[in-house]
Amino acid sequence: MHIVMVAAENDALPNCKVGGVADVVRDIPKALAGFEHQVSVIVPDYGQTSLTRQFVADIAVPFRQHLETATLWKVSSVGCNVSQYVVGHSLFSQHGGDIYCNDEGFRPFATDATKFAFFSAAVCEVLEHKLIPDADVVHLHDWHAATVATLARFSRRFEHLASKRLVYTVHNLALQGIRPFKGDDSSLEAWFPTLSYDGRSICDHSAPHCYNPMRAGIQLCDKVHVVSPTYAKEVMNPSVPEHGFFGGERLEVDMQEASHVGKLAGIINGCDYSTGSPGTETLADFLGQSEEQIFRWMAKFGELKSTYYIAHQRISQWLKEDFSGPLITSVGRLTDQKAFLLRQPLNSGITLDALADVVSQCDGRMVILGSGDGHIEYLFTQVMARHKNVLFLNGYGQGIGDMLYHLGDIFLMPSSFEPCGISQMLAMRAGQPCVVHQVGGLADTVKHGATGYTFSGYNIDEQVHNLIEVFKEAVNDAAQNNERYQHIKDSAQSQRFEWHFIAEQYLHLLYH
Repeated sequence: MHIVMVAAENDALPNCKVGGVADVVRDIPKALAGFEHQVSVIVPDYGQTSLTRQFVADIAVPFRQHLETATLWKVSSVGCNVSQYVVGHSLFSQHGGDIYCNDEGFRPFATDATKFAFFSAAVCEVLEHKLIPDADVVHLHDWHAATVATLARFSRRFEHLASKRLVYTVHNLALQGIRPFKGDDSSLEAWFPTLSYDGRSICDHSAPHCYNPMRAGIQLCDKVHVVSPTYAKEVMNPSVPEHGFFGGERLEVDMQEASHVGKLAGIINGCDYSTGSPGTETLADFLGQSEEQIFRWMAKFGELKSTYYIAHQRISQWLKEDFSGPLITSVGRLTDQKAFLLRQPLNSGITLDALADVVSQCDGRMVILGSGDGHIEYLFTQVMARHKNVLFLNGYGQGIGDMLYHLGDIFLMPSSFEPCGISQMLAMRAGQPCVVHQVGGLADTVKHGATGYTFSGYNIDEQVHNLIEVFKEAVNDAAQNNERYQHIKDSAQSQRFEWHFIAEQYLHLLYH
């Protein structure tokens, strides 16, 4: 069987990762190849200068009333059965190598939707004209690749592609890539003016005049995959954000229909256990590397940002002091998905202040690494300024992130929703128990009192209260290094979410 995966990210290539989808697209092809299947991965070429490209073909792509030329390059092979391809065009590389753009104002997703629509059209031409070996299954990842399904089902250009089995993976239902059907240069009819389509099946429920790529993928593909069994149940219920529940995000009816006809599958992501062995770095080594990373971040701005100044002062202070308590770590994007509960107002500060107080009572420290929403970054900087035991590193560095997984005693991941999550698996792999919200993939991977610490709640106030109480329990266990903590730590490290077993489920539930 030849499986072709289409995505916006792929961590098998340099500078082609933003989130967890890149890890999946890097790892699952190798696991599938282990079952003697051929796998090809196609992503856009974002202009990575370090790629060694082998020309395959020029691609003629009708787009926005022009015949554009894209280029298909073969990049590398992982073993004998995995091939990596990139599609080159100026639309992908014109933003300095950034995978995603942040469109301000009233045109969300406009830039990204256009470039990924073109990418989808180019992939369709590749598959239709067999510029790579003929596919048996075409596996699309998130909204960025969903327009492949729209063109395969509605365009007369792709009669061969229309006969292929289409599989669609939802990595994050909160981001749907919605754009108008017409009336904008970033709209379905502007991209493909001759396309005849059934708007009822691909429109957005809240804005019927708009094209919803995420819904198109769910409606038009043969199988729909969400990335954990618990998340598969959650997405069939409407979101109630005022109560702290995030489910179907207005697509719950589509998910219910997919489940009813047997095309919805919840399969958790895996983790690579061939890497991640503990290093010899100490906390002092981490602080030294963090200082160097801060300098690199600072150099990107004309003016000194307060968050970097405070962090640098905090590192200098910590290097002179001895702490006997536990180290609490957190690594991830600073969005409401990850930090909604941490930013809730509480007393004279926010929830994160209360957690910092808990850590200080055990003479411990807390390190948070991440960037994202500017307001959350500001709030976390304020917490760092108020608490001498908090270090907030406002950015991301792969090296210092990897070190935190091994150095920490408790990993904090109180996501309001988490389709699967990879950070908790990386922390557990390193023997660091996690404090997690009992949602999505977190509920499927962390068990309270056995392999970590979990909390839940029927509304936001209850979730915040229960987070603080469970956090106290975890920190006290770590501070005392008692038998219970050691058991949880050892059990967490012994957990295995192997890609080999995940690939078996792909083959059984998605491809056959």
